[in-house]
Amino acid sequence: MKIPLAYQKTEYDCGPTTMMNALSCLFDREKIPPDVVKYIMMYSLDAYNERGEYGKNGTSQMATMFLSNWLNHFGRVKKFPVHCEYLSGSEVFIGHNSRIVDALKRGGVVVARVMYDVWHYVLITGCDSRYVYLFDPYYRRKPFKVPGIDLIWDKPLHRNRRVLIDYLNDTGKGIYAFGDPKVREAVVVFNLDKIKPVKVEAFPE
Repeated sequence: MKIPLAYQKTEYDCGPTTMMNALSCLFDREKIPPDVVKYIMMYSLDAYNERGEYGKNGTSQMATMFLSNWLNHFGRVKKFPVHCEYLSGSEVFIGHNSRIVDALKRGGVVVARVMYDVWHYVLITGCDSRYVYLFDPYYRRKPFKVPGIDLIWDKPLHRNRRVLIDYLNDTGKGIYAFGDPKVREAVVVFNLDKIKPVKVEAFPE
């Protein structure tokens, strides 16, 4: 049984919430081992703020990389069919020959670090030639004032935002921007039992 994707419970837990949402999107609830929930929380929320307060700067890139590697190891040992691919730098973009677009076409989802005033994690679940469809774990009811970003309320298992691709590919600090190519980060997540062996050279229709 698939369940609705979750919203973060604090100002800081977008990282673990989004990783759990990736698994909820790919696997039925009955298939997700409780160990995974435990260790996602254990290995996240590791960054200190300027006051030295643990967890109040969210989840670091190092923790995200470690968690993706841990999930791969866990999957092999426990026969849980999850597979992660950590992307960084210039690998993180939406466009032709994009590994993100390729992953979405093959049935995967993408945990991506974007700007939302501060660094923030969202789950990319689809795209077309103009828009990216994602689930942002930061709950919001008011429409966005900028054009090209729309709230979606009727797809709780899959998405709650539609965002123009140009916003994500932006190299600055605008809303939902991947930001400076030198520091970009994303994790592709697959259910190996449902992966599609398709190589994408262009956008999905």
